Amino acid sequence: MPGPAAWTPDQEPTTPAPPDPAPRAAGEPVVCPGCGTRNAPERTLCVRCALLLDPGAPPAVRPPWWRRIFHRGPARSHSAGARPRRRRSLPRLGVPLALLVVLAGVWFALPHLSGLLGLAKEETGAPESLPPSACHGSSAAPGHAAGAAFDGFNNRYWAPKDPGDGQGEYLECDFDQPVRLTKMVVFSGTSARKDEFLTQARPAGITAELTAKDGSTSTHTIRPADQAGQQTFDVRGSQTVRVRLTLDSAFGTGKGRRVAVAEVEFFGHRS
Repeated sequence: MPGPAAWTPDQEPTTPAPPDPAPRAAGEPVVCPGCGTRNAPERTLCVRCALLLDPGAPPAVRPPWWRRIFHRGPARSHSAGARPRRRRSLPRLGVPLALLVVLAGVWFALPHLSGLLGLAKEETGAPESLPPSACHGSSAAPGHAAGAAFDGFNNRYWAPKDPGDGQGEYLECDFDQPVRLTKMVVFSGTSARKDEFLTQARPAGITAELTAKDGSTSTHTIRPADQAGQQTFDVRGSQTVRVRLTLDSAFGTGKGRRVAVAEVEFFGHRS
């Protein structure tokens, strides 16, 4: 029995033939930059080491050093099949520059370092009593000289010569060396005892004028309460060599009554 007739190109196939494969791209083989294997032009990865054959556009130009000091770019990824090379970690340029700036600041601050430390000590340390070396008043009633307000006793007092509100009358004291004032303590009236406090008028307003070593002045307004005993006020001044306390107003004025100040004390630090 005769077999099937041989197929010839002129005959139509009984079943559809599969589509022809896509034609290969024309061109020279691509040589792998990693292992040197020759690859077909249409391949993307090497057939041997799987290295990317076409890495794409070249990387961007590295920015100049002054832009790289404080800016760190994203980490670069490695190509497939490539072993990352271990790099020695080197200090960034910003670290040595920062150290240079710190060293320069310390060098220029050395001449002023002792003064800064002294100021810090004064601000944190307890103030000490600063008695004046000399004092006087604009006037004084008999037996109540200006020295009575700075003798350390609050049962003796200074009072101006003329009765009244004492406006314009003053106490003035000097220091033998410049001091840094921080506080002033005032005992109004004739005494710290309540039964003697009201026997004379009491200061209601005082202007403290501080004179520094260079001649500059600063003023502070003090408002004592009408009460017996110690009253503390913040009075700050650097390099102070003189303090003048001028009476502005008074409590309890009347016929034959003078404004009395039992005691004044200064506190701060010696320069």
